[in-house]
Amino acid sequence: METFFTADTHFGDAALVARRRRAFASVEEHDEALIARWNARVQAEDEVWHLGDFAAHASRDHCAAVFARLNGVKRLVRGNHDTNRVLELPWAEPPVESARIGLLDEAGRPWRLFLSHYAHRAWPGLWRETRHLYGHTHACLPDTSRSCDVGADAWDYRPITLAEAVARQDCAVQVPEELSLRGLR
Repeated sequence: METFFTADTHFGDAALVARRRRAFASVEEHDEALIARWNARVQAEDEVWHLGDFAAHASRDHCAAVFARLNGVKRLVRGNHDTNRVLELPWAEPPVESARIGLLDEAGRPWRLFLSHYAHRAWPGLWRETRHLYGHTHACLPDTSRSCDVGADAWDYRPITLAEAVARQDCAVQVPEELSLRGLR
């Protein structure tokens, strides 16, 4: 079993597709491409943390149909577009506003993560090497050495692994202000 992260899939959001995701000719093409990219990476037994904005401006039926087609055990950290049509989907556990989790990487190294839809400049555990994963910004904020956007726009419209997020953070030039002021990375 592997754990994946994503955010800002915005299934059913024709306005977003027309405004920001012009690579797709229609919202239908957008949704089909995101479903295909998700399922190409995620197996049925894998866990996926969706960090908000699963769908926007979509009907309950559309949300349910998309959800049913996506592989994996799905968990939601609520985003600003996640109203009842999304919150009432059969998530593995009730949706949360944020989450603090621990994972082991492929080498057995433990990682602490703070998951939120919104980017934080400081977060619980920052001083104890907790990494921060978020969405909402649609790849508009630079990564830091401890945080990055896991949203669809930042990752070719597919879920990512912990290793991919950590690698991107490790390459980041910016450092969270609290750490930078003390000469830490």
